[in-house]
Amino acid sequence: MPNKVQVPRISDAVAASLERRILEGSLKPGDRLPPERELAAELGVSRPSLREAIQKLASKGLVQSRQGGGTYVTDSLNSTFFDPWRDMLGNHPNLREDMLEFRRMAEGQAAEWAAERATEADLQRLDQAFEALQAAFAGDDTEQRSAADIDFHQAIGDAAHNALLGHLSAALLRLMHDNIRLNLGELKSVPAAGALLMSQHSAIHAAIRDRKPAVARAAAETHIDFVRETLAQSLRSAARRETAERRLNTDFTTS
Repeated sequence: MPNKVQVPRISDAVAASLERRILEGSLKPGDRLPPERELAAELGVSRPSLREAIQKLASKGLVQSRQGGGTYVTDSLNSTFFDPWRDMLGNHPNLREDMLEFRRMAEGQAAEWAAERATEADLQRLDQAFEALQAAFAGDDTEQRSAADIDFHQAIGDAAHNALLGHLSAALLRLMHDNIRLNLGELKSVPAAGALLMSQHSAIHAAIRDRKPAVARAAAETHIDFVRETLAQSLRSAARRETAERRLNTDFTTS
């Protein structure tokens, strides 16, 4: 019959629902799906329909079963971007400047959209990330500071409610994890850098909370500009120290 209504299969609808959670970041790479019984009850479907839906996601590479039990979200949406650039960044240090330049653009846009679109749940998560960042900067652990910094910026990326930007932000922050840690380590040698960084993060947080998109964007861009310039100064100072030490050693060995 013409114009026959196509009724979607339950498993297709379930797969679409889970896929949407992965796209929006409610289910992140590495997350384990709830036990089958619980997830079927939550979605109001039978366990066979749920199994079929999970098989559909597995065929797309979005989830995988692991030895020992459990189904986990993969990082397939980000890995194709992440893997080649990680090696390139390691082999070409000059790419750090390009990455920071790109972060300025992406994080400025993310902050602007977050100020416009963030829900109350997003703001609560942002508050928690900011409090964790404050606690990390109160200490002296660079690894903890780096992890908290990434979580804060990822909370902003998710609050922008743009699926592509959210996943791109996650991939970029993962890619730059070692560089963010290195940046923070370098900046520790700069007087008052820690206090200035926290002041900048506070300005971004406040602008998003106050629903001021243009202010949020400017605050995010100012933050990256500070990191770029201060890091460049720190690296120039380190290069001068290394040059001076080589000259000293040469003078010592030839005298």
